[in-house]
Amino acid sequence: MDTPTTLFGLHAAAAPAVSAAAAARGLPPLVASFGPALLDRAILDAVLRLEGLSVFEAAKRNLFGLDARLTPDLAGFDVDAFLATLAPSASIALRHTVGMVDPIRDADLAAADRLNDGLPETLEEVVKATGVTHFKLKVGGDLAADIDRLLAIAGVIDTLPSYKATLDGNEQYRDVEGVVALWRAIGETPGLAKLREAILFIEQPIVRTAALGADIGALAALKPVEIDESDATLDAFPTAKALGYEGVSSKSCKGFYRSLLNRARCAWWNAQEGRERYFMSAEDLTTQAGLGVQQDLALATLIGCTHVERNGHHYVNGFEGTPESEQAAFLDAHPDLYHRADGTVRVTVEDGRLAIGSLATPGLGSKIVPSFDGVARVEYEC
Repeated sequence: MDTPTTLFGLHAAAAPAVSAAAAARGLPPLVASFGPALLDRAILDAVLRLEGLSVFEAAKRNLFGLDARLTPDLAGFDVDAFLATLAPSASIALRHTVGMVDPIRDADLAAADRLNDGLPETLEEVVKATGVTHFKLKVGGDLAADIDRLLAIAGVIDTLPSYKATLDGNEQYRDVEGVVALWRAIGETPGLAKLREAILFIEQPIVRTAALGADIGALAALKPVEIDESDATLDAFPTAKALGYEGVSSKSCKGFYRSLLNRARCAWWNAQEGRERYFMSAEDLTTQAGLGVQQDLALATLIGCTHVERNGHHYVNGFEGTPESEQAAFLDAHPDLYHRADGTVRVTVEDGRLAIGSLATPGLGSKIVPSFDGVARVEYEC
């Protein structure tokens, strides 16, 4: 690029070429987002460190240069004023994912199948160890099996005084009628009354090839629904809104600026309706401890999410496998987010929450960068 530009200007200038190159290789649009998302975060982190600013301070003055050039539906919206309202929290609730093959009760996991690494391995153990009160419950598209599994899950989490949950259809249902049948079955099952009341919204339940092909008003009238995997391009959220969806997920792998622009849409649409109808959720299941998890948490709290999907803290054993010097550096710089246990540095979860105050530091959510000692250079052809 021959002339100076902003951070977002660089992203916007590269976007058409990236999309065209991905399409030429037969890559779906969602996959095409991954590379630019990494580069955008790296460039943003470097500029923030040079300027001595946290990402939260940068947002208030729109250091990004974010505007509506890629989102004509936001023409006339005051992006600068919107960004100035964003403020981080000192902590965020962890939303624990209960996957389709995750053991629920301790008795469900045979001794021979245990890892015995000091981390919780069943839902029962997770609740006891972390105090988590927010859950992401996956269903598989088989109505009877889904109800049975939800009953098993409720048997554990209903013991909590209160909790919140999201129901993740994970593209397992073929049409809206199937999801409506699931929701009605949940309501008709006595053992699921507390769980049903706790569900905040339904995450993309319909297969991607059909999710944006039909109106979902019959389901949306029962419970808010968001798109996740169908959020493959910047125009996906407005398209989904027209069909009855009210939410969209934020994922670092889809792009920092996409999340900000979708959050701006929520702010504008809610202002127009005079109520808090449109929303975002924070996803990204196994983002690992260190730079990745911190950048994702910084984005989640920047856009105002109060809970975040996060299981990497026990699917991956903290910083295990990284140099001891790197582990110690992250622990020293971010003692609110990490602790040392069983020979490695791990993410700290207390009362179901992650303390993230230390992310307000020059750079994109981290005082430390990973160690590149011993990393091999990989040659590849573009």
